[in-house]
Amino acid sequence: MAQQEVVEGFKFEQRHGKERVRVARVWKTRQGQHFVVEWRVGITLFSDCVNSYLRDDNSDIVATDTMKNTVYAKAKECSDILSAEDFAILLAKHFVSFYKKVTGAIVNIVEKPWERVIVDGQPHEHGFKLGSEKHTTEAIVQKSGSLQLTSGIEGLSVLKTTQSGFVNFIRDKYTALPDTRERMLATEVTALWRYSYESQYSLPQKPLYFTEKYQEVKKVLADTFFGPPNGGVYSPSVQNTLYLMAKATLNRFPDIAYVSLKMPNLHFLPVNISNKDGPIVKFEDDVYLPTDEPHGSIQASLSRLWSKL
Repeated sequence: MAQQEVVEGFKFEQRHGKERVRVARVWKTRQGQHFVVEWRVGITLFSDCVNSYLRDDNSDIVATDTMKNTVYAKAKECSDILSAEDFAILLAKHFVSFYKKVTGAIVNIVEKPWERVIVDGQPHEHGFKLGSEKHTTEAIVQKSGSLQLTSGIEGLSVLKTTQSGFVNFIRDKYTALPDTRERMLATEVTALWRYSYESQYSLPQKPLYFTEKYQEVKKVLADTFFGPPNGGVYSPSVQNTLYLMAKATLNRFPDIAYVSLKMPNLHFLPVNISNKDGPIVKFEDDVYLPTDEPHGSIQASLSRLWSKL
């Protein structure tokens, strides 16, 4: 999106914005039920403000403090609960339409996972607890109306105690890892998926569409990782499981064009302890040493053939 210019005999690119703007918004229904979101917002603007770099002229700059204030003003204006994706698009659209010199905007949002608590089997009207994985999104909007929308998950921690192995890998003089067809498999999934919508005018009009889609994608990823509740599914490698998770996502959701997954292999090492008198702890697929440093790093992306990505 950034346009390269020739300035005083040099190639020059620039952008500016505001990072880590924290905002919380509460909506209250007439029936007494409250809804809350907490977002960390990042804004990047592409604009024609070269003069601010070359000389004493800030007349074309949107101040980053103004960007921060806009986040709170737009949150206030949202009288109905909306998804992080819709708020990101709303903000980006504002910047490219309100300011003549702004040609494009990127808005990133990380949503803190506040979840409604259950008390005596009933959803609490205004009580929430902090969950684990985070909902992310990025909206890129240009003055022409073109759009790129990406959503994601950070910190989806999953583990299964069996139905995993790793055999027949390359062996050389540096290899010490034994083959195994029985091990624990644990990872912390970072997922990104890009929607196929290319303009603001082609977006679904259903309220909270992207919030529901986030929950559905998260379920497909987890269900594919674990397999059926009775017996599960065997994983011959993190690589194979990652591919199946990405493939399941594209097969399930036709409006998703691209999926990227990062899945570190968080090791649970067998514990065997002995002394001169014999075994103290003999490993029988039961006692492990959890460790996340160092860990394997596996990542891949999958996209449809017609995708521009």
